[in-house]
Amino acid sequence: SSAASDVYKRQTQRTKRDWEFFRRAAREMLWPKIDKEYQEELAGIAEGLNARGVPMDTWDVVALNAFQELPDYYVPWLNRREKAADAPRLAAPGNCSAFMATGSYTRGGRIVMAHNAWTGYVPGQRWRIVFDIVPQRGHRIFMDGFPGVIVSDDDFGMNSAGLMVTETTISQFEGWNPNGKAEFVRARKALQYARSIDDYVRIMLEGNNGGYANDWLLGDRKTGEIAQFELGLKNHRVWRTRDGYFVGANFASDPKVLAEETRFDPNNRETSPNARRQRWERLMKEWKGRIDVALAEAFLADHFDAFAEKEQPNERTLCGHLELSARGEPAWEWGPYYPAGAVQAKATDSQMAAELSFRARAGHPCGRDFLAGPFLQAHPQYSWMAPALRDMKAGPWTLFKAGEK
Repeated sequence: SSAASDVYKRQTQRTKRDWEFFRRAAREMLWPKIDKEYQEELAGIAEGLNARGVPMDTWDVVALNAFQELPDYYVPWLNRREKAADAPRLAAPGNCSAFMATGSYTRGGRIVMAHNAWTGYVPGQRWRIVFDIVPQRGHRIFMDGFPGVIVSDDDFGMNSAGLMVTETTISQFEGWNPNGKAEFVRARKALQYARSIDDYVRIMLEGNNGGYANDWLLGDRKTGEIAQFELGLKNHRVWRTRDGYFVGANFASDPKVLAEETRFDPNNRETSPNARRQRWERLMKEWKGRIDVALAEAFLADHFDAFAEKEQPNERTLCGHLELSARGEPAWEWGPYYPAGAVQAKATDSQMAAELSFRARAGHPCGRDFLAGPFLQAHPQYSWMAPALRDMKAGPWTLFKAGEK
């Protein structure tokens, strides 16, 4: 309930739409197109909350699950359609740093997958759940996530059929299909039912609504093949290899997606996505043949600013610290010193994935703590976030395995 209220506060403040607006969109637009098994699961979460005395209903739970796509994709689309003169400027966010490598790039030729979630610290401090789901149909799922959701949402997970999945968001994406199926439903269905990269792509394309547009990094531990699946609304593209790597830092790669569906400038080296892309490329080449889970953990904690060419944690480093940047990141409507950045990290390889396991760390991947009190004292412009903004203390790297109690 507390996690949900923190999300409510952030989204209503940003969009200037009240929570009833999001509940109505969940009920009238999203719900009719949700598969029955997920309708039952979402309703079950609401029933469980009510049994524990939490006054949330099914529409609250559906809106919570759509907290990426409704405010950042549906609302901007609706504002443009209604030509709202006083509408706030909203941009699809840039969340996360990630890579997937295989073949001659990794130690032993295994697939190595790693990801750190970027988000505001209000919801981000709560992004520390590990889900072990054994559904009646489909494959067992092991993933990280946020309280109350049915899919990872940041996304990092694997299934018992051998799929390894992560992604990073496409910055400044614009597009929405109100007649499509919610992204959180398609992503859950794909992770639950896909046995191959092709399966995953097919399921994500079925009813694509354009919500939460991402570059998906996909691996099949059975074959050693990896892929980058860039999914816009009008365009999509898949790149594949058994000997190479793909990196993600909130940039689009396909010229058609960039030109037709985003406002992002791929040539501005000062922006966070472009600087982090440059850093990823350098790390992949520098450590070719030696990349493993231990190195992946170090990469996710990296503080090298590839634009300034120096160690300095900020919005341009793989381990993001917007709270330390006087620039902020205008591309995502994050102002100077905005409390956002990397809020947790995960890493695994294909051998670990065969046992449904990964290593993860809560809080900043570098191990630094974020303390809300001193931050709000130094930056009172964000006092509206109190008391939802809490301390985010870094935990140790920890091994998680399916089946643990």
